[in-house]
Amino acid sequence: MEKIAFAARMHDLGGDVVRNMFLLTENPDIISFAGGMPSPDALPAKQLHGIADELIRDAGRQILQYGTIEGYQPLREWLAKHVAQQGIETSPDQVLITSGAQQGIDLAAKSFMNPGDCVLVERPTYLAALTIFKTYEVEFGCVDSDDYGIIPESFEEAIARHNPKMLYVVPTFQNPTGVTLPAERRKAVAEIAGKHGVIVVEDDPYAKLRYDGEPVPSIASYDKNDVVIFLGSFSKFISPGLRVGYAVSPPKIHEKLAEGKQTTDFHTSNLSQRMIYEFCTRGHLEPHLESIRKDYVVKRDAALRALEKHFPKGARWTHPQGGLFIWVVLPEYIDTNELLPKAAARNVAYIPGVPFYADGGGKNAMRLNFSNASLEQLDRGIKSLGEVVAEAMGV
Repeated sequence: MEKIAFAARMHDLGGDVVRNMFLLTENPDIISFAGGMPSPDALPAKQLHGIADELIRDAGRQILQYGTIEGYQPLREWLAKHVAQQGIETSPDQVLITSGAQQGIDLAAKSFMNPGDCVLVERPTYLAALTIFKTYEVEFGCVDSDDYGIIPESFEEAIARHNPKMLYVVPTFQNPTGVTLPAERRKAVAEIAGKHGVIVVEDDPYAKLRYDGEPVPSIASYDKNDVVIFLGSFSKFISPGLRVGYAVSPPKIHEKLAEGKQTTDFHTSNLSQRMIYEFCTRGHLEPHLESIRKDYVVKRDAALRALEKHFPKGARWTHPQGGLFIWVVLPEYIDTNELLPKAAARNVAYIPGVPFYADGGGKNAMRLNFSNASLEQLDRGIKSLGEVVAEAMGV
């Protein structure tokens, strides 16, 4: 067979990290802190089973047919009201149903980014977003972050340096660090972006998973210049397998996102959309959220106690108010890529920090997910991981 010539955009995407992450979560012998999956106990299988049976029985001919590109209208109407909780004033006509928030990132990139254009990202940022942007052959610029998220002054400096088209940001319980951007910084980001005409992709899949503190308005709520695309998802608190997310955007942007959606998959699953809508409107959502928050806060606290108990001095980590992740930073001479095989030999896994950086940082960091392990696994796995770290540090 002659040599197969793949498109240049498919080279060096870094997708192996994501594939290996899911392989690790499927190995029953490994305590995996590598994924970003909800706990199996947090999936409302019983309620969704009943809803799906009813929908297929009573409306199967409609649901199994093609649907509208922009999504199930009652769900769009419900979402337009729902996002008001995050300070967003919108209409159903500005809501696009997507196949997960991941597709929303892809549609934003497809709509705006040409090869060679610059997208700004946080240091660190969501690794799968980096993979998406790479497929559009973009250049990356980085914006510095601290314990409170993206630094507005660094954002403005990066605009002057890189002349970007877009900023991609996860402001609430950020993936991978778990930190949350304060309201005053969100306002500043919206104002700076508006002043310079930079599109902001605000990826917000974790906001419902708050365990401490008060909710913070979205960046989109401060947008006076029609530059913010707000992405949400039902994956982290109802079901990732149903693949339902949404994009809320200004009218002109919404039109282009919908055109991109048409060329991608035509529409999100009718059955999935209807299941989500019925679940949310039949009174299941709030009790379900309350239940999983109670479960996850216990797991988060157990993970933090285990880190305090089992990790050596010299390591530090974030203390997230919500979400699914803790970000651990080790001394600079430690390489977490090199530690991973040693951790796997002790049946524990994590994601090293490097894939979360567009500029090659993060060598001494790791992301830990606490939602998908039991309390016993959290303590035992972090103890084993602490022993690997201690050996590497020589303590």
